[in-house]
Amino acid sequence: MTVYLVGAGPGDPGLLTCKGRDVLARADVVVYDRLVSKRLLTLAPPDAILRDMGKRPGSPNRQQEINDLLAEYAATYQVVVRLKGGDPLLFGRGVEEAEPLIEAGVNVEIVPGVTAAIGVLSAAGIPVTRRGVASLVTIVTGHTEDATAQAAGADTNDAGKSSDPAGARPDWETLAKLEGTLVVLMGVERRAEIARRLIEGGMAPTTAVAAVEEGTTARQKVVRCTLGELGSTPITAPAVIAIGRTAELDAIGDAAGSSDSSRELSGLSVVVTRARSQSGELAELLEEAGAEVISLPVVRFDSPADGGVDLKRHVNWIHRYDWVVFTSVNGVERFFAELRDSRDLGGVRVAAVGEATARALLERSVVADLIPEGRHSAKGLIEAMPAPGPVASRRETGRILYPKAAAAGTALAEGLRRKGWLVDEVEAYTTVTLTHDDGIAGELIDAAGEADAITFTSPSTVNAYLSLAGNGKVPSVVACLGPATASAARDAGLAVDVVAKSQSARGLVDGLITFKKKLG
Repeated sequence: MTVYLVGAGPGDPGLLTCKGRDVLARADVVVYDRLVSKRLLTLAPPDAILRDMGKRPGSPNRQQEINDLLAEYAATYQVVVRLKGGDPLLFGRGVEEAEPLIEAGVNVEIVPGVTAAIGVLSAAGIPVTRRGVASLVTIVTGHTEDATAQAAGADTNDAGKSSDPAGARPDWETLAKLEGTLVVLMGVERRAEIARRLIEGGMAPTTAVAAVEEGTTARQKVVRCTLGELGSTPITAPAVIAIGRTAELDAIGDAAGSSDSSRELSGLSVVVTRARSQSGELAELLEEAGAEVISLPVVRFDSPADGGVDLKRHVNWIHRYDWVVFTSVNGVERFFAELRDSRDLGGVRVAAVGEATARALLERSVVADLIPEGRHSAKGLIEAMPAPGPVASRRETGRILYPKAAAAGTALAEGLRRKGWLVDEVEAYTTVTLTHDDGIAGELIDAAGEADAITFTSPSTVNAYLSLAGNGKVPSVVACLGPATASAARDAGLAVDVVAKSQSARGLVDGLITFKKKLG
């Protein structure tokens, strides 16, 4: 067994290293910190154990609890991932977590991460070195031993609001005499004292300062001032503070390096309720549009009650069918997992309810013969399906195979039968509602309730979210993927603001963009 200490990077989930991604894909257990992007958890296998062990300001120090938990998991599972913000060994207590494991004979591997000390500033276009300006970089924590009682147990992305103090009290007067760039992590609360002591040490009050708030995220903001103004300048944690001549520089422009208000969904926080295995595309498109994504997977997909026996039997009889109708990516995945070879489809035609399902088919070298134009729904598929003709080799009209979710409605099958088709429905997968026992932290549900918008991609996600949230708050803007999902939301008492015109992640994002534009 191996415990991997993985650096999650400074905030943007896209800054995770390739090795970090690969380790997460093999994880049996993921123990993660509070400020780690929850989007990274979607990279873990669907059955991985997810434990939120983030330490919060003002709470008791949980470091020993974390160490004990890692040892417990290491004794049972092969791949345990300790996912830490920034780099695990820079003000991140990585060594304190690794040492007891190594002493206990557990194999430990460090997977470095992009540290906020460099990555956040770079993303904002602020170089920490430049020829002829600065050839030295000093990284220091803004915390001191005096802050221990307040900060004990508060985790960080190595730029965070607070963190456990690391080592001795910084000698600011000595640091003031160093050339180059001074990078201060976790220094927002004490910035006035830091500025005063640096000035007392001989650093000019006019020295340039740049603070990057919530770096590499959709909420990134660059605040510039001088050292003399630092104490009175409003700065919100978490932030990385750069002090020195390079803080005046701007490699790409503030607009490009800060939260880009020109992006359509800038300033909007959006909840993604889709299953972890399928949320990636939607989350990426939302972030590209400037939204802050809160990943709250409320369902997962399992094999049907019979373990897939009935599906396998129908797939083996595929030559009996004229059409196979797919209404979800899950149906495609489960069907093709049982199909020996795509060529076995032979002359069987294939229908897809929408673009996402058609793409899933194309990934398996199958081009959908039918995709409803305009209305990507069961009704649209019924309307687009041609009437069956006589089949010379059988004493029947055409036959359709419909691999579906266990809880899928009957509208599609009944509509196709009314057109004269013989329809064989077979359960391909079942949708399981997640609970608090599945590692969904109450804090994440609270954060979702405070978001600006929530996306639902199926009726099951509507019901699952409301079950998890209980009497919790539902975001004011509700966006649904397709009319069936919108109907489920309305039946649950929700006001639906957005119904995607096309049943795809892109359609859902476009719907939110259009809605926001209408609001002005």
